[in-house]
Amino acid sequence: MGVFPAATLPQIEAMLCAENQPFEMEVVDIHGVPTRTWKHLHQNLADLAVHASGHGDALLHIYADERLSYENWFRAVAALAHELRDMGARPGDRVALAMRNLPEWSVCFFATVAIGAISVPVNAWWTGEELAFALKNSGSSFLIADDDRWQRTAPHRKSIPGLTQVILARGERTDGTVRALEDMIGGPPDYANLPERGLPDMALTPETRAAIMYTSGTTGKPKGAIISHRNLVTNILSSKWATARAFIRAGQPLPEPAPKVLLTVIPMFHATALSAMLMGVLDAGHSMVFMHKWDPVEAFKLIEREKVNAAGGVPTIAWQMLEHPDREKYDLSSLESVSYGGAPSAPELVRRIHEVFGSSPGNGWGMTETTATVTSHSGEDYLHRPESAGPPVPVADLRITDPDGNDLPVGTVGELWAKGPQVVEGYWERPEANRETFIDGWVRTGDLARVDEEGFLFIVDRAKDMLIRGGENIYSSEVENVLYDHPAVMDAAIVGIPHKTLGEEPGAVVALTKGKTAGEDELKAHVRAHLAAFKVPVRIIFHDEMLPRNANGKILKNDLKALFS
Repeated sequence: MGVFPAATLPQIEAMLCAENQPFEMEVVDIHGVPTRTWKHLHQNLADLAVHASGHGDALLHIYADERLSYENWFRAVAALAHELRDMGARPGDRVALAMRNLPEWSVCFFATVAIGAISVPVNAWWTGEELAFALKNSGSSFLIADDDRWQRTAPHRKSIPGLTQVILARGERTDGTVRALEDMIGGPPDYANLPERGLPDMALTPETRAAIMYTSGTTGKPKGAIISHRNLVTNILSSKWATARAFIRAGQPLPEPAPKVLLTVIPMFHATALSAMLMGVLDAGHSMVFMHKWDPVEAFKLIEREKVNAAGGVPTIAWQMLEHPDREKYDLSSLESVSYGGAPSAPELVRRIHEVFGSSPGNGWGMTETTATVTSHSGEDYLHRPESAGPPVPVADLRITDPDGNDLPVGTVGELWAKGPQVVEGYWERPEANRETFIDGWVRTGDLARVDEEGFLFIVDRAKDMLIRGGENIYSSEVENVLYDHPAVMDAAIVGIPHKTLGEEPGAVVALTKGKTAGEDELKAHVRAHLAAFKVPVRIIFHDEMLPRNANGKILKNDLKALFS
């Protein structure tokens, strides 16, 4: 092996981002801010869909015994786009999408954005109460849901007066006001029978709003990040860049483009799956294999049967695959990479992926507010710096600041700010949060981080008091607010309990109101009635008095963590 790295990051950028090269950049005005962006982008998601149709008979989605080709996918997208128009959907209207990972998910998303409407992908794990909040907050007039999500939402329909159209996938209609998606375009096996037709002719620009994706906030209620067509297509070239950089850093020639098979376990309502995965898949002609529910043995069977080249999602999944006793019973030799994001990962995991699977480990940093990828990390670079999240892609900039927004020296820990064409416009109808979070094209992430001399990012802590359980964000205040709603609870705090495979789990410390009683099971049931199951504390410890606080009145959560050791 030659000396690593074979080239510096500036050398690679000078080579690949030069004029007339694939990663050439230009400066454009985005919402009044001059922003460096990729020059050779799809102009919008309708253009991407048309491009994807050119992959023809290649398989886009594999789910159980269903196989959906690119050509038939596009037939369905076009058919549903025209149906939505006929139902009255217009540019700027919000069309909520509540569905597990099914082939229909991407059909519904692209049909929505192709007509200039705004897709609102909601968390498929949410309770009916949480789903109803997102529908009301976004002002969604349309909902496309699978049966499970609709059964949760239906009891709340009267509280969502703006919801006038419901389309149900893979379910039985019990309400005459609900339309079956299958009556409109058929199911995936029927898409081949749909007529060839183009998308409706719409005036879409890169800055046209495409989606509202919800991310929990420190106020306890989710905030809807407004995502543009440019935000989403940016990740296509960012991902290609990361791949090219890894090969050049290792002194290897760039591989010829070839279709890959991806085991897609992370939910499509996550920015990681939608932006960092689906966009690049559609551009390159890759295949996505969906699972009804995560199970490591089923994953092994799928990897062997479908010759899966890439897997992962969150560190939990990688750990379970590595440590499962049945792993060696299956042929997993097709795996080329195991990548993840969304949760802290141990350096040991990076090494074991390389040693056990012979695969390239991959990681990165981003958030819903950056439409996923800002930094990326893979291959030799990741093995050399397993604690890092990698360097930013060339169209992104990072700052590390003090509390007043002043830049700090290299290597100093401070708040991470990020800028680039992947940063969202702002939050839906949250002007105060926008003023605090989005400043002249920069997003204040709330993460505490440092950057080394070569520009590699290291996330140190999360200043916004967020836990990440197996890739799912849990904001402490959201759970605390529900606990406070219980009549016996006087004081409550949520802290992270370290967990080897999940990263961390929520634990609660509670002080009860004098004269009132409540047990651990009762409080867990109370939280479960209002929030998704992954947000329910796994342990609740009762404190005899008010929880310890500092001089500013903030609970000393680091002191409380010791109670769980």
